[in-house]
Amino acid sequence: MAGGKESKLYLELKNADPFFVMAGPNVIQSQDHIFKMARQIKMVTDSLDIPLVFKSSFDKANRTNAKSFRGPGMDEGLKILQAVKTTFDLPIVTDIHEPYQAEPVSQVADILQIPAFLCRQTDLLIAAGNTGKIINIKKGQMCASSVMRNSADKVRSCGNPNVMVCERGTMFGYTDLVVDPRNIVTMRDAMCPVVADVTHSLQQPAGKPLEGGGVASGGLRELIPTVARTCVACGLEGIFMEVHDDPNSSPVDGPTQWPLRNFKPLLEELKEIAQASKGKEPVDIDLTPAGEDWTP
Repeated sequence: MAGGKESKLYLELKNADPFFVMAGPNVIQSQDHIFKMARQIKMVTDSLDIPLVFKSSFDKANRTNAKSFRGPGMDEGLKILQAVKTTFDLPIVTDIHEPYQAEPVSQVADILQIPAFLCRQTDLLIAAGNTGKIINIKKGQMCASSVMRNSADKVRSCGNPNVMVCERGTMFGYTDLVVDPRNIVTMRDAMCPVVADVTHSLQQPAGKPLEGGGVASGGLRELIPTVARTCVACGLEGIFMEVHDDPNSSPVDGPTQWPLRNFKPLLEELKEIAQASKGKEPVDIDLTPAGEDWTP
């Protein structure tokens, strides 16, 4: 069982003003590349006074094609993430796919991320919860927002209150996703911080035919700012954003990674939107009939 207390990092992220950011390349390509990305992304977030959790994956288990690049694997990947954590003094978030990964990954990562397609897997959630680390659960593309309360409760049942839930789009037909901004509000029923994944939510799963047969996932990178603006205006605690210095060369999810060159301008705009919005405040709806003497 976990310790039952909200961690220092969890409280910092939960109370971030106006929000925190989880950002980094989708997958670990090499230590040199990860170090470059961590240094440059941190320069941006430090300049804007936005808390950063650095993100990258050691294994992309849910690939459309068996030949797709998956990453360096858990052992080598964790060594690289530990080096990033130590060198740049950054908290780390990375995904796990199987219960046995929870404990070794928790020795390095500050946040364990549950992929969307696994958001209801009880054994995985319990194993993650038992580490006592922060658990970020992505909402399944096939799930209603109400499901996230149950998923969060599975983590809390371990005595671990350090949980957050993440919107990442809902299936719209077979090869497209849409973001319902109402989910940013309704997922608050999970009684924990709400995060929006503004990059994966622009995927077009298996929507890109390949020469010679088969398919790959495409994406609508140009609409990332649209979704990000909408989610921030609705009021949230965190933004998840995959960022790459050369998205077209990325071996994984290139079409939905945001260019590093455009990272700072977008964050600047999102910060302004968050500071102007009252999205986090409850709406007091007055249903008292307005008589002839009512004035605005």
